[in-house]
Amino acid sequence: MPHVPLRYGQRRRPGQKAVTHRKAGILKSESDPYWGPDCAAPHLAEAPGGSATQLEPALTHPQGTAPLACRAIVLDTNIVLDAFVFADPTTAPLRQALADGRLRWIATQPMREELQRVLGYPQIVRRLVFYQRSAAAVLEHFDTLVHLHAVAPKAPVTCKDPDDQKFIDLAVAQRTTLLSKDHAVLCMAKRLIALGVRAQAAIN
Repeated sequence: MPHVPLRYGQRRRPGQKAVTHRKAGILKSESDPYWGPDCAAPHLAEAPGGSATQLEPALTHPQGTAPLACRAIVLDTNIVLDAFVFADPTTAPLRQALADGRLRWIATQPMREELQRVLGYPQIVRRLVFYQRSAAAVLEHFDTLVHLHAVAPKAPVTCKDPDDQKFIDLAVAQRTTLLSKDHAVLCMAKRLIALGVRAQAAIN
């Protein structure tokens, strides 16, 4: 079972303002490309004829159409939760890079299955309700943004946490960046560098 930080079960008191400190690390910034001025709703864009239609930048680079110059990246499940459930301000550069096509998110079907399972955890369900989002919407982001790959062969290195191995395997197979905040992954950074993988907690 993937680790879900305790802060995911915390609630803001009524009237408490959102903060942007890393340890508080939830909600949004007003320039956020996914949640915009109100993190619970997508942007509204003017459609031909003057009517307003929902438009999220997540949809501006649908699967298979990202620019050739973009770099592949692997996201572990907690990073996905931070970015698309909690809109953690520290993930704003990641969301922006995905939205404008500078990064190409790659994943496998077992990664989607893990995300779907975690979205059903009681503490995550409470957070989804609090932020007026749904598991279906998060999975739609995944399906829209992700370039799905076949399950990668076992990497030459083994993670202490078996749940994290699939992320390492794909990153090693594709020789690309792996975003994770799990200590079991980050403590392998030096070994992964030798395999062409940069393991880090965030992008700048």
